[in-house]
Amino acid sequence: MAQQFALLAGALSDLGLAIVILVGLLALGTTIGMALGMKRWGVPEALLAGALGLLVAPTGPLPLVPQAVIDLWSRLPLILLTLVFATLLLGKPQPKLAGLWRPVSGQLSLALTLAFGQYLVGGLAVLLILQPLLGVSPVMGCLIEVAYEGGHGSAAAMGPSYERLGLEGAEALGLAMATVGLLASTLVGGLVVVLGRGRGWLRHPGAPTVEEALSTMAAETTPLDVIDPQLPVESPAVEIPAPWRQLADWAVNLALAGLAVAIGWVGLEGLQRVADHLGGGFALVIDVLPVFPLALLASLLVRLVLERTGRARWASASIQSRVGTLSADLLITAATACLNLSLLAHDWLPLTVLATLGLAWNLAVVLLLAPRILPADWFERAILEFGQATGVAASGLLLLRMADPGDRSEALTAFSIKQLILQPLLAGGVITVVAPLAVAGWGLPAWTGLCLALVLFWSGLGLWLAGRH
Repeated sequence: MAQQFALLAGALSDLGLAIVILVGLLALGTTIGMALGMKRWGVPEALLAGALGLLVAPTGPLPLVPQAVIDLWSRLPLILLTLVFATLLLGKPQPKLAGLWRPVSGQLSLALTLAFGQYLVGGLAVLLILQPLLGVSPVMGCLIEVAYEGGHGSAAAMGPSYERLGLEGAEALGLAMATVGLLASTLVGGLVVVLGRGRGWLRHPGAPTVEEALSTMAAETTPLDVIDPQLPVESPAVEIPAPWRQLADWAVNLALAGLAVAIGWVGLEGLQRVADHLGGGFALVIDVLPVFPLALLASLLVRLVLERTGRARWASASIQSRVGTLSADLLITAATACLNLSLLAHDWLPLTVLATLGLAWNLAVVLLLAPRILPADWFERAILEFGQATGVAASGLLLLRMADPGDRSEALTAFSIKQLILQPLLAGGVITVVAPLAVAGWGLPAWTGLCLALVLFWSGLGLWLAGRH
């Protein structure tokens, strides 16, 4: 008994130390990042906090953090991403789809073409270049989508599944690509906005100053690429609410998020029990299915119940957003601090090939296909989609505000509805989970051929719908 108590005390001590150091790194990174103005350019301060963590990791130049802390940090991304997904739809009124078919259909077609094209480009790169030259795992063909569409959260959460399917160091590779995408979405996207203004592609021309573009952005990044235009705008409070009222609001909202996580976990347990009886391909999918896509669906279910029972006011948009944002920042910090730099140095060539081709694909879709699929304000809609599909929603918002500082286009509405529809499927959803299984089961050529067919279907459907209007 004494030995078990000692082990428990040691584990709790390591956990407490890991949390304190992680929060301290995030606070330091945020302070430095705010001084440098990183968020103004769509780059989260959490990325800097993670880089600081790399410096003090056991393999860094200042090995101050013990390995036990790094081991605990490596388990956090999946937990934190589940919490992010659980808060995603709780504070957001369910949108009304009536009258939005035309703009939403175009946005959906473009987004699906972008996403399946990332699988297509990744598959071709592995089949034609990387496998013949380097003999890489075929699962690497899925890396562009999980890193660019999904970002750091999905790359960290899906890393263990990729490694079980034969891609060594998948988490580190995915995080590195997600970082490249995050930086490229802002830097390259900014150049595209300048090009669009010069070519007259903007529906509402007028060059904004940097201050104008940044002043219209939200101060906080909306977590995991979901923006809702119907969020209620809170009027300025006449007096500061009582502390107990704020505490009660936070307790209720944390309980709602916890309820969504619990429902998602129970749903996954139920699916696993069914899979044990059915076996086959269904069991393979459920075996690697993480809980966060189910937590997203559960958050939608909880929101619907609140609205139907007249208790929607219980879920605060601002509190849910803060919980999600903090969780996402901690996730990025922990995941970045656990990067295996020696592995990245070893695999720099496949990373460079995939990152370059993925960026080229996103640019081609935005510049060549979007004008033919989207409505009149196509450029504003497309540049927002480019930012999200290459980096994060904050990058897309910054690019949109640079292109449309007066907020006169209707890009944000269609984009928001599209996100609510596709979030359970892509960028960490069901398709992201199933894709590496399809590669392992069918083979990369078959999966790449399917993605080619889907790219042709969705782009063709988008062109057909645009022609009808």
